[in-house]
Amino acid sequence: MLQFVNNGSGDATLKRNYGKMLLGVGDEEVAFVKERFDLIFDLYPTLMKVGPDEIADIEPNVALVDGELREESIYGLYNPEGWAIDYGKVTENCVAQAQEVKGKTVEVKLSSEAIKLTRTENGFEVKVKNGDTLHCKFLVVSAGTYSLHLAQTMEKGKHFSVLPVSGSFYFAPEVLHGKVYTVQNPKLPFAAIHGDPDMTKPNTTRFGPTALMLPVLERFNAKSAVGFLESFHFSKGTATTLFHLMKDKDIREFIYENIGYEVPIHGKKSFLKQVVKIVPSMQLDDLDFADHTTGVRPQLIDEEKGELLMGAAKFSDGDGVIFNMTPSPGATSAFANAAEDLVAVTQYLDKQIDKKSFKSVFGVLPS
Repeated sequence: MLQFVNNGSGDATLKRNYGKMLLGVGDEEVAFVKERFDLIFDLYPTLMKVGPDEIADIEPNVALVDGELREESIYGLYNPEGWAIDYGKVTENCVAQAQEVKGKTVEVKLSSEAIKLTRTENGFEVKVKNGDTLHCKFLVVSAGTYSLHLAQTMEKGKHFSVLPVSGSFYFAPEVLHGKVYTVQNPKLPFAAIHGDPDMTKPNTTRFGPTALMLPVLERFNAKSAVGFLESFHFSKGTATTLFHLMKDKDIREFIYENIGYEVPIHGKKSFLKQVVKIVPSMQLDDLDFADHTTGVRPQLIDEEKGELLMGAAKFSDGDGVIFNMTPSPGATSAFANAAEDLVAVTQYLDKQIDKKSFKSVFGVLPS
């Protein structure tokens, strides 16, 4: 995506330089971070090790309390060449450029709920709730938590169940210059709570996300519980997966903690304990729950293997339809998915890709 912003968007305001830091707090995490550098430094040429004094120069609110180094031992890995990208504006930029192509009509239909997908002799029909029917030769579905539900209506991904996980955030004053991650528990398929400047909300730092399992495909939309019930199967494989998750003490405590984060008053106090690991001087009054600033990410359960999948999933049999499911909001992998899907679409329709244009957007040649 950074390749596109730099070379294809024509708009430098879509990105902002934010350094990225992995922070270890306490002797055990410090040892882990030091070992981590030895494993990955050759992959990231601008990555550097930073001790307490260097951290104080880069992120003073992480290292200092009342002008003095915090009591706990700290150590970090820092990459000054980190970037934040406004995904929403990148999307608008892509659409605007596509609509400027001569001889082509590109239309965006928002608030148009797809209720039925049907294969036809010439491709596919997409029935929309307002009564319209759309026709296409190739169909790509990237509908977040709804993707699995729609895939299963076309007999794909039948042995998977969706486990919707909602993520919420807390806002605080501007206390960080860049993104600061904490060490992640390897047992958990979610990034540990981190903090970063909010690119769309000036003078604000965002902390999160939380991870709350909910029986809905869309937060604050109770009607989406119907879709959840249709794409979550009460099978032996699902039961096995949930049993293995709940019997692990770390995962069990993680689930209970995240339920607590959503409880008024208590949730804020509980979440503060995570935030002070990053900014030790943070006070309770500094935090505000980011109401309705949330989304739902679809973690998938493989019922045949009885396990929770950790990454993105894609259902594609080379038959003219692709279903994408991405954890988190999916924007991080959006352009990687787009590049892969574009190759699949052109091959299926027996078309050619302009390799020069492809490389200018994605940074690589089509595979």
